[in-house]
Amino acid sequence: MLTKRIIPCLDIKDGRTVKGVNFLGLMDAGDPVELAQRYSLEGADELVFLDISATQEKRKTLVELVQRIAAEITIPFTVGGGIKTVEEIEKLLKAGADKVSLNSSIVRRPELITEASQAFGAQAIVAAIDAKRVEGWTEEDPQWEVFTHGGTKKTGINALEWAKNVAFLGAGELLVTSMDRDGTKAGFDNELLFGIHQSTTIPLIASGGAGTILHCIEAIKKGKADAVLAASIFHFKEIEISELKLQMQKAGIPSRITK
Repeated sequence: MLTKRIIPCLDIKDGRTVKGVNFLGLMDAGDPVELAQRYSLEGADELVFLDISATQEKRKTLVELVQRIAAEITIPFTVGGGIKTVEEIEKLLKAGADKVSLNSSIVRRPELITEASQAFGAQAIVAAIDAKRVEGWTEEDPQWEVFTHGGTKKTGINALEWAKNVAFLGAGELLVTSMDRDGTKAGFDNELLFGIHQSTTIPLIASGGAGTILHCIEAIKKGKADAVLAASIFHFKEIEISELKLQMQKAGIPSRITK
């Protein structure tokens, strides 16, 4: 079995790391360059940087900040937020990103996935899906809708079908965030994760809801995630990455242990 990854996430707004609940009520969580450097040293497997206001404010992801972060870390680095073209992807990869995360732009123009995958390889293209349970859902028929623009715009698109579609178009990985669980620390939406796992064959990153070590273990065991992404529990040192990896190994989940 491949090792399962732990991925801290830096949600960036106006050059600072922020964190909220259900995509709302953002509070400052620190300097992104300092946090990135800390996570690289603490044994994180990868890092995700999301400029969460880039699409809403119709501006490009901060390339300079990407360069500064890339210069301070030794782990793979994914960048997302407001990326609309192959040319913008190329700039970010040249600035030091290993992968790019695409969300709103691929809902608007799905062929961007194929264009980017052909230009840079599927391994560099992460399809991000912000999903929320549909009102009136039932245990017998749970459904999730895709949202864009930082979780502010409904699309009417079924999340499981969309995951299948982006994988077919050439995405190399999925970053699936439960908007219902985001920032709540109530645990991941493992039903959503497992549904997407059954619909696709590409690696799946779980996001939204991490509060305890058990939550992370369950996302991998029950949700069948290949990686667990979290923000505040790492930013505020509620959970140490080294301890999380140790407990994962005790639970029979292979992980990369660093000294």
